[in-house]
Amino acid sequence: MKKLLAGLFLSILVLALAACGADKKEDANSAADGEKTDSKENVTLKVGASNTPHAVILEKAKPILAEQGVDLEVETYTDYVLPNQDLESKDLDANYFQHIPYLELQIKDNGYDFVNAGGVHIEPIGIYSKKYKSLEELPEGATILLSNSVSDHGRMLSLLEAKGLITLKEGIDKTAAELKDIEENPKNFEFDANTAPEMLVQMYENDEGDAVLINSNFAIDNGLNPIEDAISLEDKESPYVNIIAVRAGDETKEEIKKLLEVLTSKEIQDFILEEWKGAVVPVK
Repeated sequence: MKKLLAGLFLSILVLALAACGADKKEDANSAADGEKTDSKENVTLKVGASNTPHAVILEKAKPILAEQGVDLEVETYTDYVLPNQDLESKDLDANYFQHIPYLELQIKDNGYDFVNAGGVHIEPIGIYSKKYKSLEELPEGATILLSNSVSDHGRMLSLLEAKGLITLKEGIDKTAAELKDIEENPKNFEFDANTAPEMLVQMYENDEGDAVLINSNFAIDNGLNPIEDAISLEDKESPYVNIIAVRAGDETKEEIKKLLEVLTSKEIQDFILEEWKGAVVPVK
């Protein structure tokens, strides 16, 4: 009888120990699975951008992207040259500062293997003047300051034509228009295209020339309000969309797709409209 009880006790003990071991193994596996899940890190995406509005928009998108597994790092620039150089050297994964004609010119001039991953917003160019309150007041022979960036000339000259100040030659590609393509100049304006785009605000503040054409990103970055301070603004239907540029082939990466999805989401579009009151216009 004692042997029977002892054997029964031993059997129960073995079963109990086996069950305990199974539970520990299951717990260990669960812990390992948990560690595996927790250790999955977000993908880091480094994007170069102009200070305003590009970097501001990216900072707004940052927490949304983090929830989707993308840690966004924003590198700010104050010029139009380094962001593409750093993209080519792989110091950046993408950049967000330029419109399509500028990107195309950079590719042509520098041989960059870049592509447009998608458009985000438009920044209307403004015509500013310390001396005059309207385009109609500009006098005969007035000096108008333009950017020295050739890729800006077609856009700026098209703006001046749209406002009735000049007429461009028929049959030309107006996005690539140059000063020599001016057909009619009724008031004999003098055009000065010797100033870097980022310095045009300073020229305006110093009361240089009679009118200055300034890109909205530089205007906003220097405390100007294009809606209030410009005497005339480019139409919102401008084709000069600011885009996300990447190295060819990277446009299919999931993190780039997520970046574009967030930047063109209703939340970010509403933020752009609220923040800049029409001085920056999101694309649909």
